[in-house]
Amino acid sequence: MRIYWAVILSSLLMAGCSTQVTRMDVDEVVDLSGAWNDTDSRLVAEEMISDALSHPWTSNFAGESGHAPTVIVGTVRNLSHEHINVNTFVSDMERALINSGRVEFVASSSERGEVREEREDQDLNASEQTRNEAGQEIGADFMLIGQINTIVDAEDDQQVRYYQIDLTIISMADNRKVWLGQKKIKKLVENATVRY
Repeated sequence: MRIYWAVILSSLLMAGCSTQVTRMDVDEVVDLSGAWNDTDSRLVAEEMISDALSHPWTSNFAGESGHAPTVIVGTVRNLSHEHINVNTFVSDMERALINSGRVEFVASSSERGEVREEREDQDLNASEQTRNEAGQEIGADFMLIGQINTIVDAEDDQQVRYYQIDLTIISMADNRKVWLGQKKIKKLVENATVRY
């Protein structure tokens, strides 16, 4: 009889500790903690892409040079109080700008290192017909840089979280700023625990 009750009790305890997973649509908004999340990242990317493509810097450059502007992603700094993976919305922007046909991107400095290593390996090991020579890279015309800042105002069990994302596209030739993008997000979080 003891074994029977032990099995029942163990089963109940294990059932209470089980994990339940529910698949969701990626566009569905779920904000559990009030911290930066996938919805914020998507909203920033969408607004910045729309804004960047609605301004004349791409057509002005294409008209003067005869080709679409080439952009390199520089540093997008997270100066907020929380961990934010900036790569998600930067990648979304990069993809949408490339797919627009109005902008080209070259590899970032970290990506270039890996490509250059492969090119060196090809120089030693690939056939003459398939080898890609060094010194054929395309230089960037513009650099995308930016930062994320936050302000948290907390009282008792409420917080207001304010995010400001600023992105800039700068001409490599003369350091002119050709586009300034800004997105602001403000959230009221109730029953919040202050986290920094």
